[in-house]
Amino acid sequence: MSSDRPTHYVAPVAAEQPPTDAVRVKGKPASLWRDAWTDLRRRPSFWISLAIVAVILLMAFWPTLFTQTPPNNQCELANSNAGPAAGHPLGYTFQGCDIWARIVWGSRTSISVGLLSTLISSTLGLIMGAFAGYYGGWLDALLSRIGDIFFSIPYILAAVVVMTVFAQYRNVFTLSLAIGGFAWAATARVVRAEVLRVKQSDFVMASAALGKGRFGTLLSHVIPNAFAPLLVLATLALAGGIVAEATLSFLGVGLGSDVMSWGNDISDAQRSLRVAPMALIYPSIALTVTVLAFILLGELIRDALDPRARARR
Repeated sequence: MSSDRPTHYVAPVAAEQPPTDAVRVKGKPASLWRDAWTDLRRRPSFWISLAIVAVILLMAFWPTLFTQTPPNNQCELANSNAGPAAGHPLGYTFQGCDIWARIVWGSRTSISVGLLSTLISSTLGLIMGAFAGYYGGWLDALLSRIGDIFFSIPYILAAVVVMTVFAQYRNVFTLSLAIGGFAWAATARVVRAEVLRVKQSDFVMASAALGKGRFGTLLSHVIPNAFAPLLVLATLALAGGIVAEATLSFLGVGLGSDVMSWGNDISDAQRSLRVAPMALIYPSIALTVTVLAFILLGELIRDALDPRARARR
């Protein structure tokens, strides 16, 4: 006999499921700079160029680590064009000066000109390119035309004119200003193009929608995200600044003859090229190796920061 009582159905308890939108991320999130570093550290050429650059910078800023000969050492004519000797591994110049000591102490001047000229050209290029690309309109047209004028002037020729006119002020700062003040146009073009790309991004529009001013958005969002090409250009500009100093000093319109630099050493060595060619070859090697190291480092950083270049390898 069946009972009239209702039966109660108890549903089985389902196991607790994790939220469908939960994502477990192992490790640090990917970013442009982290991917670039991962790519760079796997390349032997990066470590070779970085090691050369590090040695050159140590030589420039701490020369006493490489030579105990003072920078203002008295050159002895008795050692004119003499070969290597104890404590003087590269021999002497025609004036009896230690070649190795002049290369070591001259690196400070050449690197200083490269760094200062790069700082000047990069700063001017960043300001002009960022303002032209972000604000647009008449300001873009004006700054772009100014950039075209400077771009059409060879900065070596302009620096020759400036250093000739201001011959009584031949020092590291004046030479750096003459080089960097006319070499910023190429940087400004690249920065302008990058700013034009970045300012269309959603985070820039969101910053404007939240009420942040245009100048604040430019400083906090646009420029940091357009900085990668500027870093690459800076390494190449530094190499160009070193070459420009050597070229101007070789032509006799660079630094004063009393300043130790690779350009002055190469220029002075012309007098004894036939009897003592190594006095010219050694500083030329130092200049070439330094410039090639900076150029190689810049190209490697450029490729590492370009996802399409990484995908092609």
